[in-house]
Amino acid sequence: MPMSDAAPSAAAAPPAIGVPGHITPTVACIALPLPLPDLQVVNSYVVLGRDGLTLIDPGWAYPPAEAALTDALHQLGHSVGDIRRIVVTHQHWDHYSLGVRWRNQHGMELLLGAGERHSLEAFARQPDSVHPTQVGMLTRAGAPNLARQVAGLAWEPYELGVAFDAPDRWLRDGEVLCCGDGTLVVRETPGHTRGHVVFSDADQQLVFSGDHLLPRITPSIAFEREPEPLPLRSYLDSLTLMLNLPDARMLPAHGHTAGRTRARAQELVEHHRQRLNRVSELVGAGYATGLEVAEQMRWTRRERRLAELDIVHQMTAVLEVAAHLDLLAVQNELTVHDQDGVRYFSRS
Repeated sequence: MPMSDAAPSAAAAPPAIGVPGHITPTVACIALPLPLPDLQVVNSYVVLGRDGLTLIDPGWAYPPAEAALTDALHQLGHSVGDIRRIVVTHQHWDHYSLGVRWRNQHGMELLLGAGERHSLEAFARQPDSVHPTQVGMLTRAGAPNLARQVAGLAWEPYELGVAFDAPDRWLRDGEVLCCGDGTLVVRETPGHTRGHVVFSDADQQLVFSGDHLLPRITPSIAFEREPEPLPLRSYLDSLTLMLNLPDARMLPAHGHTAGRTRARAQELVEHHRQRLNRVSELVGAGYATGLEVAEQMRWTRRERRLAELDIVHQMTAVLEVAAHLDLLAVQNELTVHDQDGVRYFSRS
């Protein structure tokens, strides 16, 4: 859900769609269009090397995005055939699916974090259901009506037929990828998804941060086919990792590229600290389920009530609250008991 961040300055404006912008002499950012109603652009990155190109987060398997990326490569003096490998921060379609299509068509290597295996395999088991796991999670959060609405969702036309196969190789923490004259180090950053990774270029002081660190919004927690039990704990641990690594320029998958990793990680830690405190206060005031707490909170920069959001955003809001409640229970700040399949929380 979006935070109330200030608007970016002109120097921090998002990149223009389809126009490669050089971050360094060997790294370019290419903004690509998305078919989504509320998220319209994803940043893809090209690392130029003597052994070919490395493409990071190639975007959605969507004809306008494919055309924009192909044209941007031509502007850089290259073609799709020059891509040696595609590395992806996580398995959401706006990052991964064009990589699957191009791997299948052109044969370059496709790499993805090992923790994403869970959700890819879960999708293969239930490809026709839109949010099957979330239906049960919403029921446990005391939101049966919302769960029924989510269960009734169908795929949007732009979601049909999207490639979602396994990669050629699974990436693990600390792995080093050689890209021409430089290297990328894989850092596991679970939370947004359980297999999310970022790529660190220490020599150029860059971090390709995917959705782990975004300049304007707080990424959703565990919005995937098969989330882990305590995704918020993992996400906060992953933010601590960014605070402990050397500071670097943040190259996110959405938004401008002028930020710094430590500053943004600290802002996100503080945001979730405030959110944990607010959730705990609401439980102390007698609101006992994920739905009840979410209904008392305000969402998006427009401070909307839960009922003002569309169905999918209501789902992510309630499940974000549920993730905060679960973490507070593990930390012994709240107690929890199950009754008729619903989790009820109270102050310890």
